[in-house]
Amino acid sequence: MILALTRPVSASIAGCELSHLERTPIDVEIARAEHAAYERALEEAGCTIRRLPAADALPDAVFVEDTAIVLDDLAIVTNPGAASRRPETTAIAEALGALRPLARIAAPGTLDGGDVMRVGRTLHVGTSARTNADGIAQLRALVAPYGVQVRAVPFDGCLHLKSAVTPIADDLLLVNPEWVEARHFDGMRTLAVDPGEPFAANALLVNGRVIHGAHFERTQARMRALGIDAVPVPAGELAKAEGGVTCCALLVGVGRA
Repeated sequence: MILALTRPVSASIAGCELSHLERTPIDVEIARAEHAAYERALEEAGCTIRRLPAADALPDAVFVEDTAIVLDDLAIVTNPGAASRRPETTAIAEALGALRPLARIAAPGTLDGGDVMRVGRTLHVGTSARTNADGIAQLRALVAPYGVQVRAVPFDGCLHLKSAVTPIADDLLLVNPEWVEARHFDGMRTLAVDPGEPFAANALLVNGRVIHGAHFERTQARMRALGIDAVPVPAGELAKAEGGVTCCALLVGVGRA
């Protein structure tokens, strides 16, 4: 079974952190409707939703991905690069502590989960304004005993690595080549997003389905041409907060033999 840990859209989401977008009004009710549709898509993909308590005083709380890295045998609570987001980790640690042994990234290291892309036994970690060298070094030391490798990946043009590249099949990555170079992912095939949809590289692969922002229709057509089961979900309001479909859930496998 896959648990999908989610958290409601905060009433204060309009005060979210922004790095690469200009601030525009966010309709909270529409954002909440989008989030509900996203949770339904996760359920239809075979996930069981576990909602964490609302945190209306924390604008970015809906973006739970940034607060932890979940592996088969360990969960690592991050130290987010934006100081305003660090209080989000308390509820995440409480939820994950019942499911995995916990480790933590400590200051001065910073790490955002949105910068960590898992492919098999390798964690590709973006070097960004939110994830520093100390955070990457701590992550490498924590996962090495479990046979997991960490590779630092440079990118630019967006907030997190997973805005630029995400897996859409076991051996296939969806990538914006303007933001990250495919050469960093040896042995993987890549599919480029439509040039008119630069933010379309963010996709969430769950049980063979790819959950994807509904407004990226041309990139979805490229995926479907390769036989990818692309499932569109509305995400326009959450995108104004620099959020994507990977950001709003932490997927945790449970009930392993």
